[in-house]
Amino acid sequence: MIVALPIRTRLVVRGDDLAALAAEATAGIAREGDVLAISETALAIAQGRFVGAEYIRPSRLAYALARRAGAMSTVCQPESMQLVIDKAGAPRVLAAVVAHALGLARGKRGVFYEKLGDAIATIDGYTGTLPPYQQAIVLGPEDPDAFATACAQKTGTGCAVVDANDLAPAKVLGASPGVSRAAVADALRENPAGNADQQTPIVILKWRGDGPSPLWN
Repeated sequence: MIVALPIRTRLVVRGDDLAALAAEATAGIAREGDVLAISETALAIAQGRFVGAEYIRPSRLAYALARRAGAMSTVCQPESMQLVIDKAGAPRVLAAVVAHALGLARGKRGVFYEKLGDAIATIDGYTGTLPPYQQAIVLGPEDPDAFATACAQKTGTGCAVVDANDLAPAKVLGASPGVSRAAVADALRENPAGNADQQTPIVILKWRGDGPSPLWN
């Protein structure tokens, strides 16, 4: 059995050494063979990859598309949608809208996200984000594999950068060498870190069973 232990930390801010913070927060709890699952949002914030919504000027297209997005979608705010348009370009976004409508007619959901890929997957809307970032659009982290490797060296454990929430399966965006991305994603399927104000950007994954740990390849 894989045990998931959420670890509360102080608020992560721009410029933080997140690997050092993780090492400090998990000292005496994490052991060799464990894997630290670290929030991709926390990493992005430490890297300064976020922008206040007040600095974004949504276009008419962004307003129109955001109104048609689901209430729990990451692009239901015009500001988030505008960042997607800026990154992917209006023609590509409109093509994704058409493909999405055709997909819905055939009973297939999620085509909009599928077509836009990383242009939309790495953008988090601001609704429900922990203060003082509740009015910030958080972008995806830079080079999560490199961070995970550096974090593993500092903590003496495995490390994975994860995108986990209450709405979709967890995704592993980066991992240190030897860590099983599939096992980490499966262990986080119920989002033990929470999606509200728990302030637990780190989850320690521990193997409690006979035989080799499935957390490692």
